Amino acid sequence: MTTARLNFFQLAPANLKAMINLSGTVKQSSLGARLVELVQLRVSQINGCGVCIDMHWRDLVKQGAEPRHLNAVAGWREAPFFDARERAALAWAEAVNALPQRDDTDAVYPALREQFGENEIAELSYAIAAIRGWNVINLSLRNQIPQNPPPGF
Repeated sequence: MTTARLNFFQLAPANLKAMINLSGTVKQSSLGARLVELVQLRVSQINGCGVCIDMHWRDLVKQGAEPRHLNAVAGWREAPFFDARERAALAWAEAVNALPQRDDTDAVYPALREQFGENEIAELSYAIAAIRGWNVINLSLRNQIPQNPPPGF
């Protein structure tokens, strides 16, 4: 286990506030908090961000998500727990998160368009960008999973 390089929550307050505001708006989008949390959990799993995995898993549990469902997020393609909308969102999240090293967005976009309108696709893309930003910050600054999460997190 490593220690955090610095406490970024106490630094650059305008930037922190902007990130928190972006995260808040994506959770209040037309997509619904549960779908946003599922997507953000999956992106965090791919990126290996323990802080975000822990937080989004806990949020989904608070929303009443079944443990088996959550345990299957990493293997969503093989799991029976995900509907067509969730599958399209998870595929988009994985494709967008892989950019620029790999571009699979053309392959998954048609299924995304079947399930989501243009505004929803934009909202989903912002949700992916927001969590990817948090993942990068947490990983690069070695932010640790708190033993006792602060209230509201």
